[in-house]
Amino acid sequence: MTLPDPLTSHHRYIPNASQDVREMLDVVGVDSIDRLFDTIPDAVKLNRLLEVPGPWSEIETRRWFRGLAAKNRTAVDHASFLGGGAYAHYQPACIDQLLLRAEFLTAYTPYQPEVSQGTLQSIFEYQTHQCLLTGLDVANASLYDGSTALCEAVLLAERMHKNKTKVLIAKSVHPHYRETVRTYIQNLGIEVVEVGWSDDGRVDLDALRAAAEGAFAVAVQSPNFLGVVEDYDAIRAASEGTTRIAVVAEATSLGILTPPGAHGFDICVGEGQAWGIPTQFGGPFVGFMVVRDALKRHMPGRLVGETVDVDGRRAYVLTLATREQHIRRGKATSNICTNEALIALAANMYLSLLGKEGLREVALQSMQKANYLRTKLSEVRGVELPFSGPVYNEFVIRTPFPASEILADLEHEKILGGIPLAGFFEGRANDFLAAVTELHTREQLDHYVAALSAAISRERR
Repeated sequence: MTLPDPLTSHHRYIPNASQDVREMLDVVGVDSIDRLFDTIPDAVKLNRLLEVPGPWSEIETRRWFRGLAAKNRTAVDHASFLGGGAYAHYQPACIDQLLLRAEFLTAYTPYQPEVSQGTLQSIFEYQTHQCLLTGLDVANASLYDGSTALCEAVLLAERMHKNKTKVLIAKSVHPHYRETVRTYIQNLGIEVVEVGWSDDGRVDLDALRAAAEGAFAVAVQSPNFLGVVEDYDAIRAASEGTTRIAVVAEATSLGILTPPGAHGFDICVGEGQAWGIPTQFGGPFVGFMVVRDALKRHMPGRLVGETVDVDGRRAYVLTLATREQHIRRGKATSNICTNEALIALAANMYLSLLGKEGLREVALQSMQKANYLRTKLSEVRGVELPFSGPVYNEFVIRTPFPASEILADLEHEKILGGIPLAGFFEGRANDFLAAVTELHTREQLDHYVAALSAAISRERR
């Protein structure tokens, strides 16, 4: 089949005439539109027209898409033990219904406080939750996700130490977060030094201490990507003279673990998805950032504060907005120009509905069930738990066989057994990461143990 020539064919959605296209190509300096896509491998290019069925009526179209969707393997019809930064926690039914209210879905911009008190109050309450959970003083209105929140924390710390150009990041920080940081700062003259882990899965304190000299910040995740809970006090002692950044990817852990602020950390950032946000194909999520009071004027994004109006009534306003839209570009702390207000509102609802005791219960159940599964698996022949450090709701499992094969066997039993680590770390082909939350039942945990044991036995044969 001959594909249409973009220089001569008409497209109903692209108004550029062929002469317009030719003039633009001349300015760019290429002779064809195809040259613009040279970096894409030929093997992944579609060199034919899409095979779109139809034309169909609306009824037929809906029926076809329902059949297509039924082919998906989801956490609804499988027992899911997937984690690694996105976790399936229960979302109270009222949250979705409240989010559908028009004033939330089409919230007015908070620059004009006189018409956006509801939005501003929600953001203020969200910020308050972050401060209470992290033990730090000031939170912003949210960021895109956990990875960009870490990037902004690194840039904030760099602004506080202009004479230093090195940042230490634990290798046990989520690989996607570390990759995003490198993308952010690759042209800023900042050196990233990754610090490995010890046999227990915690950050290597000797390596951290040796690399700390000349560093402006150290970033560690707890529970880390391996599921192990870090020793904040030991990390603080090994990283004197730096800004200490705590990363939290499993936000419900703050319901039971001592907060980073209590251990002398200066910044806490992370992913708020676990606060009742569905995994929804990987986003949108919501990042959070909380800092000590001395750092508040260096925070990116927005910060909502409480005041009183001319009649003495409580009111909410944008207290700080250190971005180029509000101040001179050269004075802006970041080019990040918004917040995840609707997702932050969902997190705010979740935390308000559960309260302190409810969040603690979610955390306790997640931890207890994870440790129940971990104990049961330690009794299975062929299963190894490579890291001895304490865990919250996630841990690494090793078998004598490639993780991809074991997980495929589990999938036949309608179990999404975990995330293979081979794509993140060298030498980890047989390792995978399994996560447990309050949603798992004892029957599911026991079924997981039996299915994994059977899968190992099959592989041995």
